[in-house]
Amino acid sequence: MPSVPPRRRSHGVAPSRALARIGLTLFSLWLALPVLALLLAALTWDAGSTAVLREMAVTVLPDYVRTTLWVCAVVAVAVGVVGSATAVAVTVFDFPGRRTAEWLLLLPLAVPAYVVAYAYTDFLQYSGPLQTALREWTGWQGRLLPEIRSPWGAAWVFTFTLYPYVYLLARTALTERAPQLLEAARLLGAPLGRRLREVALPMARPAIAAGVALALMETLADFGVVSYFGVQTFTAGIYKAWLVMDDRTAAAQLAIMLLAWVALLLWVEQRAQRRMRFATQRVARGSAEAQPVRLRGGQVVAAWLVCALPVMFGFVLPVLFMLRPLWHGWDELPWHAFGGWARNSLVLAASSAALATAAALALAHAARRLPGALTRMQVRIVGLGYAVPGAVVVVGLLLPVGWAQARWPDSHVAYWVTTTVLGIVWAYLVRFTSVALQSVQSGYSRIPRSWDDAATTLGVAGAALWWRVHWPLLRRSVLAAALLVFVDVMKELPATLVLRPFDMDTLAVVAHQLARDERLGEAALPALTLVAVGLVPVIWLSCAMRRGEASAC
Repeated sequence: MPSVPPRRRSHGVAPSRALARIGLTLFSLWLALPVLALLLAALTWDAGSTAVLREMAVTVLPDYVRTTLWVCAVVAVAVGVVGSATAVAVTVFDFPGRRTAEWLLLLPLAVPAYVVAYAYTDFLQYSGPLQTALREWTGWQGRLLPEIRSPWGAAWVFTFTLYPYVYLLARTALTERAPQLLEAARLLGAPLGRRLREVALPMARPAIAAGVALALMETLADFGVVSYFGVQTFTAGIYKAWLVMDDRTAAAQLAIMLLAWVALLLWVEQRAQRRMRFATQRVARGSAEAQPVRLRGGQVVAAWLVCALPVMFGFVLPVLFMLRPLWHGWDELPWHAFGGWARNSLVLAASSAALATAAALALAHAARRLPGALTRMQVRIVGLGYAVPGAVVVVGLLLPVGWAQARWPDSHVAYWVTTTVLGIVWAYLVRFTSVALQSVQSGYSRIPRSWDDAATTLGVAGAALWWRVHWPLLRRSVLAAALLVFVDVMKELPATLVLRPFDMDTLAVVAHQLARDERLGEAALPALTLVAVGLVPVIWLSCAMRRGEASAC
């Protein structure tokens, strides 16, 4: 019997895997560099840094802490109430138009918070049309409404632009987990109020906590609203310290404090997400157990008010308020410059979306094909980027650039980072690669690993496996990832405001500058353009919700 020759071992697999691990490690460290730089700055404080911190502790720091805590407390309560109430209305109850209300409640996601701030200020301020009409009608003089540019106004704006975070997570929890237990409670004789109080809300509590934590992270990261309203929060203080007082030490110390707050919220959000993963079976949509309670008469009106008011305050009224100055100032709109602003925004958004999606594909593929503690750590590091506020990213990015420039003056590192698109794209990737990574990982979770084994058995491995097996099944998730990053970059204000090249204004930056100069008629054009762009992922998300899965639309 002839002997079977020994199978030759491929010597290219191990080196290629080692190179892939090295490349992914370097990329993860590159994205984590802003946070690592801040942590290093926290460990290397000197006497000068301590003196600056002591000076801030007796001047501006108490105001920053007090205002930030107050706004966050109000926003936490408000988004929790609004988001959970709307989620309960569309999942536990049935009324005419419920399906329409489900996707209408997502519309505030399309409007950047700073655009809502511009709209309410233009309409409600002392010289705005509402107070002017009230003074003419009543004959009263002076201010007739509270000042919108205040912590109360900021909390109002954040509430009705961020409640969809709570609504989405609570709705998912109630849809997938609550119907069986609600039906069991009903059969045991529990009245509706008790079923909601003791069954539905406890089941949705981890989702509500996770949504509130996400909303608070967005509140802490915001710069446009607090800057326009003159509210002294940590984010506004970071920019004031860096750009106005030219004190990098103070800016770094404030950024470290803000990062600590965000880390606490991130821990709360992840803990809540883990509590949401207990074993439950998805209820069939047509089963009797999953049927919501049908409302009649005045109950229908109350349900529609619960669902319509957040959409009215977070989307309809802001858009109408911005259309008014746009219409009245139509002849003065800067159409000649609008094309350049739109082109700059599109170029930055498209390039950043392509790079972030490619990086997310590489990381997700590595997590699947090269499992291990190192890969999991890399994915976790990249996944934390979206939680880091833009102000913290800017400070953390410019700190190592300043150190490198001081160490090697002839390297021109500061020039390449601050006067070209490299710095701003770097900041975008730090923040938004995690957005693309979540979408791509969601796509990979729907591809069984047994398919990889079957393809390998048939001789398809390596790049061919990815191209012939993974890619056809990932195309929708990749498209969603690129779309989400594209829209996030279009709306991003803090990092763009500081790191953009001098001749590269974007729609977000121009809208902020024009609104700050009280030229709201001109600011309405780029602001409403951002709203139109933001509607695209909202439409996709609402379609996905109606089909029951993110890849259905």
